[in-house]
Amino acid sequence: MTTARAADPPPGPDPAAAVLVCLDFGGAGFEPGVEEITRLAHSAGARRTRVVRGRRQRPDARFFAGSGKVEEVRRAVSESNAGFVIFNHELSPAQQRNLDKEIGQRVLDRTDLILEIFAQRAQTREGKLQVELAQLQHAASRLVRGWTHLERQRGGLGKTGGPGEKQIELDRRMIAARMRVLRDKLVTLGQRRGVQRRARTRREVFSVALVGYTNAGKSTLFNALTHPRGGAYVADQLFATLDTTARKLWIEGAGEVVIADTVGFIRDLPHGLVAAFRATLEETVRADLLLHVIDGASPVREREIEDVNRVLAEIGAQTVPQIAAWNKIDLSGLEPGLERDEYGKISRVFVSARTGAGSAGLRLAIAEAAQPHKRAGQAQEPLPELSA
Repeated sequence: MTTARAADPPPGPDPAAAVLVCLDFGGAGFEPGVEEITRLAHSAGARRTRVVRGRRQRPDARFFAGSGKVEEVRRAVSESNAGFVIFNHELSPAQQRNLDKEIGQRVLDRTDLILEIFAQRAQTREGKLQVELAQLQHAASRLVRGWTHLERQRGGLGKTGGPGEKQIELDRRMIAARMRVLRDKLVTLGQRRGVQRRARTRREVFSVALVGYTNAGKSTLFNALTHPRGGAYVADQLFATLDTTARKLWIEGAGEVVIADTVGFIRDLPHGLVAAFRATLEETVRADLLLHVIDGASPVREREIEDVNRVLAEIGAQTVPQIAAWNKIDLSGLEPGLERDEYGKISRVFVSARTGAGSAGLRLAIAEAAQPHKRAGQAQEPLPELSA
């Protein structure tokens, strides 16, 4: 007599699979936005993604998407065994809670996804503190009319709170206390960096900060300029690097300069992240020159330029002199070279960080921008000629 073998339990949701929800409200750049959220999901660790598209005039108050679209998402989750649903939009706490219940799987919005990537990529102590602060700021906003279990009453004494204190109030106090600790630590680290910056200022070292849309090739260009000491991590991912890396560089006609590779920007960068990373982005605000690295091969490069300039204005760096470095000319068909503005100053350089084409023009642009900052009374060295 044989005994029937118990059936294996069905496998649980795959944490490396995600369903992406992208709704078109009639604005420009919908398809590039779908490609971007897909790359963001892959950067966060999703190996399999399925995109659910839709069109609406305005978001639904309850689910953001309509009930029919939510049912389509639920079927897609079931068919792909996805562990996450990611909306390429910002959801309200109520919408996120309703979607969690209706779909039966964890739902993330665009801000959640970017925060997850930042949490995975931060390497330095300061970067980790900044990410944790941004996560807590986002979590605090989710507690407003949040999950029902947070509304239960708690009685008792001591650490559990006073009689009748709600769990949501305890969570708010704990989050607020932790945020104060994180801000104090970031202030201390910022003061140390300020000492280093003042030392550079006393030596009158010219400082350059690389800024640009994420994955525009900033870190590759940084490594090319500072070879062999570059050391910035490079990968074909969005937000491959978060922590600022600075190196000294000797440029003919300028002398010693300090060049810093900063975190990349992105469309709708969460305000909490901008605030949390303000200390790191001080390297951008305090720089003598910004090299705005632009992906010359991107079909939406003009929008990406606008997004970067918007963040620069938000952090107070809009008045820092800027040179546009159009990168990836090997992919866009552009020729290496440079352009000057109506005042005769170099305003745009065309380069390829991968092949090195146009690097002489980029160095000439930095040297020219550094001339007014050279020490008073120091003999002015002639700028090098740009070879063909």
